[in-house]
Amino acid sequence: MLLPLILLLGLIVSVPLAVTIGPVDLAARDVWAVILDRLGLAGPSGLSAPQEAIVWELRLPRVFLAALVGAGLATIGALMQAVIRNPLADPYLLGISAGASVGAVAVVFLGIGVGTLALSGGAFLGALLSFLLVLLLASGLTTQLVPSRTVLAGVAIAYLASAVTSLITITSADAQAIRSLMFWLLGTLAGATWRDMPIAVGAVGLVVVAGAAHARALNAFVFGDESAASLGVSVERTRWLLLSAMAVGTGALVALSGAIGFVGLVLPHATRFIVGHDHRRLIPTVALAGALFLVWVDTLGRVLFAPSEVPVGVLTALIGVPAFAWLLWRRRFT
Repeated sequence: MLLPLILLLGLIVSVPLAVTIGPVDLAARDVWAVILDRLGLAGPSGLSAPQEAIVWELRLPRVFLAALVGAGLATIGALMQAVIRNPLADPYLLGISAGASVGAVAVVFLGIGVGTLALSGGAFLGALLSFLLVLLLASGLTTQLVPSRTVLAGVAIAYLASAVTSLITITSADAQAIRSLMFWLLGTLAGATWRDMPIAVGAVGLVVVAGAAHARALNAFVFGDESAASLGVSVERTRWLLLSAMAVGTGALVALSGAIGFVGLVLPHATRFIVGHDHRRLIPTVALAGALFLVWVDTLGRVLFAPSEVPVGVLTALIGVPAFAWLLWRRRFT
């Protein structure tokens, strides 16, 4: 269990360090001074009001949200690859992300609501609706979920949702709304606030606890449904429970951050490469690895082409594709 401890320490160091990076010069001790001041554990930080606002209102919520979204997506990817028994599974395989996009587009262009709360709510409802459609197609009105049917249903719903999103977007005459929505669809943490934290913490807690509680069942899933059942696993009940937890978690996280790909695909494989396939070790390790990864990718996106910002979803794809290719090469030739 040395690696999780190293990742945890790295995350503790990285959060205040990432907050210091930007056009306004700050030191890690300034960040800690503001945090302790706001928590009532120390006196005034000694920073000016604008500097305190930059730390507490702008950068710190964004870094925390990046850590939570990274942890959640990486964990969901690891769980889904075990439950679906598909190494290409990730949080968006079941059409959940595409459904969230439809919900967000509907909110913006159909005038259902305004503001970040309405956008997040629409995305969350769209994600859950798409997941329900996937389950309906995959189960055929029965309680049995076949992994291969679930994947095919997810791909079909994802294509349908993407088509609906494109149709609504191209028929809109509001160029500014299209621009802001496309930025959200590419994945961004720019609008993070402290109000987002309870939702993000709840989503991450749900998938991590569900995964940890069923770690032995996930280990058994690797050998197939019959083998898992022979080991005493309630296959259908466990699969439904975990898929539902993953759908709720993905919907909540996508609603807060937009579509951030490759975190849930690459990080689980990279972590298994180091710690193995035992989910009792894999789940905490991949959660910490995902948190640390997205904190620094988002920080890179903020400063790479400053003052312009690169959507974090673009960078995760640019980093994730070569990393995934390298993992495939290592698995093939070693």
